[in-house]
Amino acid sequence: MSATIQSAAPSATAAKLFCGFSDPTRLTIITTLADGEQRVSDIVTALNGSQGNISGHLKCLRECGLVTDRRAGREVYYRIAHDEVIDVVRSAERLLALTGENIDLCPNYTTNANA
Repeated sequence: MSATIQSAAPSATAAKLFCGFSDPTRLTIITTLADGEQRVSDIVTALNGSQGNISGHLKCLRECGLVTDRRAGREVYYRIAHDEVIDVVRSAERLLALTGENIDLCPNYTTNANA
């Protein structure tokens, strides 16, 4: 199979993008927001996390442009900023269906869950 990848972004910037997806909490936040806009408190409940930890991850995702927020009174609502964010996650799911076992067993990459 031959496919040309048209890269408008330098590899270092692309690698930073994938760092946004690489943290299990951030990835879970993204998949939670795939169902639609959520209040911070809803995300905290869904992830069974602490307000401070979830807010820190949401700040990271917002600063990177992956999610956006809006205020309604005292509540802050978050949503996916671009449909392409969900496209990346869906592509990863399809790739994991093919390679997930190998990736899970790969000694070169660890996560906090595996460390």
